[in-house]
Amino acid sequence: MIKSVIMILTAIIFACTIKPEMKSKYKYPETTTVDSVDVYFGTAVPDPYRWLEDDNSKETAEWVKKQNEFTFGYLEKIPFREKIKSRLTEIWDYPRRSAPFKEGSRYFYYKNDGLQNQSVLYMTDDPEKEGKILLDPNTMSTEGTSSLGNLDFSKDGKYMAYAISKGGSDWNEIFVLEIQTGKILEDHLKWIKFSGISWYKDGFYYSRYDAPEEGKALSKSNEFHKLYYHKLGTKQEEDVLVHRDKENPKRNFNASVTDDEKFLMMYESEASQGNVLYFKDLTQEDSRLISLNLGYDFEFSLVGNIDKDLYILTNFEAPRYKLIKINTRDIRPQSWEVVLPETEDVLQSVTFAGGKLIAVYMKDAHNVMYMYNYNGIFEREIKLPALGSIDGFNGKKDDKTAYYTFNSFTYPSVIYKYDFTKNESTEFYKSEINFDGSQYETTQVFYESKDGTKVPMFIVHKKGLKLDGENPALLYGYGGFNVSRTPSFSIANIIWLENGGVYALANIRGGGEYGRDWHEAGTKLRKQNVFDDFIAAAEYLIKSKYTNPRKLAIKGGSNGGLLVGACVNQRPDLFQVALPAVGVMDMLRFQKFTIGWHWVGDYGSSDNEEEFKYIFKYSPLHNITENTNYPAILVTTADHDDRVVPAHSFKYIAELQKKCKGDNPVMIRVDVMAGHGSGKPTAKLIEENADVWAFTFYNMGITPYK
Repeated sequence: MIKSVIMILTAIIFACTIKPEMKSKYKYPETTTVDSVDVYFGTAVPDPYRWLEDDNSKETAEWVKKQNEFTFGYLEKIPFREKIKSRLTEIWDYPRRSAPFKEGSRYFYYKNDGLQNQSVLYMTDDPEKEGKILLDPNTMSTEGTSSLGNLDFSKDGKYMAYAISKGGSDWNEIFVLEIQTGKILEDHLKWIKFSGISWYKDGFYYSRYDAPEEGKALSKSNEFHKLYYHKLGTKQEEDVLVHRDKENPKRNFNASVTDDEKFLMMYESEASQGNVLYFKDLTQEDSRLISLNLGYDFEFSLVGNIDKDLYILTNFEAPRYKLIKINTRDIRPQSWEVVLPETEDVLQSVTFAGGKLIAVYMKDAHNVMYMYNYNGIFEREIKLPALGSIDGFNGKKDDKTAYYTFNSFTYPSVIYKYDFTKNESTEFYKSEINFDGSQYETTQVFYESKDGTKVPMFIVHKKGLKLDGENPALLYGYGGFNVSRTPSFSIANIIWLENGGVYALANIRGGGEYGRDWHEAGTKLRKQNVFDDFIAAAEYLIKSKYTNPRKLAIKGGSNGGLLVGACVNQRPDLFQVALPAVGVMDMLRFQKFTIGWHWVGDYGSSDNEEEFKYIFKYSPLHNITENTNYPAILVTTADHDDRVVPAHSFKYIAELQKKCKGDNPVMIRVDVMAGHGSGKPTAKLIEENADVWAFTFYNMGITPYK
């Protein structure tokens, strides 16, 4: 238990009491402190910036304003900042689109003409022909800050239900569009978060919370999730409550309906890993939700069904996943049939298409794709053009064509059409971008971490790079929540590569690159493995003469922001620049805001004595030390981030500015009308990336020539 001792007596402006020769060269904005102390199992932990957790206060708004004035005042003096922004704008301005997906007799796809803030949803009867605009989120807000989220279609193809997020928040609103006429109906649902949309008959299933207290929408803990059914043409207050849990407020529910509308599937989760899978036979009146009832230790995800047989992707007794078939008449584990057994590679996804099973595996953090029949008999490999990643495989069970997208670090997304009658892939759509990827190369290395574990890392750079230790290098990592980082194309990274930069992606523990065991090796009381892996990656780049500590930057977002913050504290000598974005920096209080409690499965919690002692040793906010020459640090966050609330970054930078000494700047850039990252407008992406790259080059003493 935590005993909170909060004594807010007088606002005190902190003053640095340091030796003159060690005083920072920067005069940072003053940050008020308060006498706030929490006692964790006998350990008193001051929290002098507790007041910055109030995202609605005038004081917090004024603090943000002053910090932004300081940061942008610094950035505006960088002579090549505008040149970087201009080049980013130039290379961002190219048409791109998603692979088409079929609903009913029509095809749909997303397209961006280049600099549109949000991609537009198109509809066509023939995927070979240009479609017409069905929904354009750019018309929903003046600055392009409304984005399109989940959507689903009625089985007759008459209606589409879609979710809209405003200002980058995780909160969504659902609307319904009559497809033929383009008319938006009166149905309007609010306070939806962490929800799918799944159509059934004349309505759809979705999940939501109760409306939060006024002023608490972006910070209050999200509890008591509920699953509802909304009937078309009715008001939200008339929606049917399908499932709730009055006894366990920290459980989430999500639902989907099988393509044949025979089964409702419901997923119940309570932490960052594992779920309980339920199904309901919709062909039987008054049928109930039936649970597989195996607890929350394993993942279960429906791939599809054939009549009464459910095909499910799971890591139950298979850390690298397998595909099983469960007959709904007998759901006992001993009756399950293994269709695709576990292999050395991670089974990432399976799709029913063209009368086959299309399986995408992850092999040493990149994708391979195979075709099987419904009984799991291997038929062929679907060859990919390079070492990279598959972004979905869009096809229907009985259709003879499907579409998928492939990309890699220097290989912009290309859409391929797969013909099941010929068993061949052909290029369907390729964007023309002002970038020649053939001038660069990607290698994969396996380096040794502190405990001897072999960790893979991708390294990307111009061909002919000299390994003289003088190249600028950026090391990126994540390492959490079973999330795998595979090769992917980034428009923003072109600036770095064009100017001689080395880009490295370390596939550290905590991710899902090698399945459940790899993930769990970086969780709770093993989280230090993640930091050790990342530090070892930096040391490998230096030892191998790719770079040196004066030319090395590290970057990560969200859980990756925590990674950067912890590694900077532990090895400030190893890096010249650090770029933590929307990071989890206060590890003692993360579980108290919005969906933070859901991360306890990965992090543990300060509510547990053993876990508190471990977390306290690496929490970025609590391990900043006096008289340390930290790297140049640019923290980025946003005012509408209601996943990792911006108070994490606010408190972290306030403490850094108080204690940091030396010549390197430590500052924060707070975006407005933006969130955790999803749905961020193109204009804001260009501005933010221009600032991040300008800061990085400038603090390495490098003038970019592009």
